[in-house]
Amino acid sequence: MTSSPGPTPPDGPSTGGRRGELRSVPVPDGLEGQRVDQALARMFGISRGVAADLADAGVVVVDGRPRGKGDRLTGGSWLEVELPPPPGEPAPPQPVSGMTVVYDDDDVVVIDKPVGVAAHGSPGWTGPTVTGGLAAAGYRISTSGAAERQGVVHRLDAATTGLMVVAKSERAYTLLKAAFKERTVDKGYHALVQGHPDPSKGTIDAPIDRHPKHDWRFAVVSGGRPSVTHYEVVEAFPSASLVDVHLETGRTHQIRVHFSALRHPCVGDLTYGADPTLAARLGMTRQWLHAVRLGFAHPADGRWVEFHSDYPADLAGALAVLRAEN
Repeated sequence: MTSSPGPTPPDGPSTGGRRGELRSVPVPDGLEGQRVDQALARMFGISRGVAADLADAGVVVVDGRPRGKGDRLTGGSWLEVELPPPPGEPAPPQPVSGMTVVYDDDDVVVIDKPVGVAAHGSPGWTGPTVTGGLAAAGYRISTSGAAERQGVVHRLDAATTGLMVVAKSERAYTLLKAAFKERTVDKGYHALVQGHPDPSKGTIDAPIDRHPKHDWRFAVVSGGRPSVTHYEVVEAFPSASLVDVHLETGRTHQIRVHFSALRHPCVGDLTYGADPTLAARLGMTRQWLHAVRLGFAHPADGRWVEFHSDYPADLAGALAVLRAEN
């Protein structure tokens, strides 16, 4: 892991492959109306963070249907969940090849995340993590938050590259969590999407929840969580458009789901309907999506700091092919 200069002023632990315990129980009447993550924590003595990760992984089933962490339970419903195995001896943190520290001080560390790296450990994930990479490199991070995601105030998908901030101090954790919740953080992405969005500048305001038939995916669903994405086309090609995206909310897979719903999925995003022929022609084996910009009020003194990230080689290569054809 390498370091580079500072900011441009004013933008469930891994299971290691072990199987958990499958539990099938009725929901106690006393947990009527409780959120799934709250109920799991009370019923099985796990942290809210682990419970939320289990729901996100699709292994919490109520009356035959996978449920999200924020869904409410009904007393007497039949609950099935695969609990993570006992922790055993924790694995030593592993260095993360290609993860770059963009900025570091007493309160925060900003990193440029490579592809194939999760933000933190979770049930079923055995690959590298941002938190593990920072620990292996000797960075001290905040102890606030659930044990498996200490210091993490926001996340990127494992296959999405770009900027993330991790809290090092308890003050930074509290203030940054509040900033993300209050939507005062500038989260900017570039996405290469199929076709040509019309209009070329607009807002997608459509609720997102877990897909009703495919629980490993998300979808625009009536009654889902409010989700707002602002976008503008910055470069157009015959078969695709490069889009600057600003997130007002931060739902799981939000950009991927919203553009798929418009029938303009991210190039290479086969999970959400991308054309495999175009992906192969451009050499894409994942979604073309990169967190290019991150800005926030510094938790130490409130000054605005902003960071920018260049495209990694695979994304830059796909653009080069399109530009050459154009």
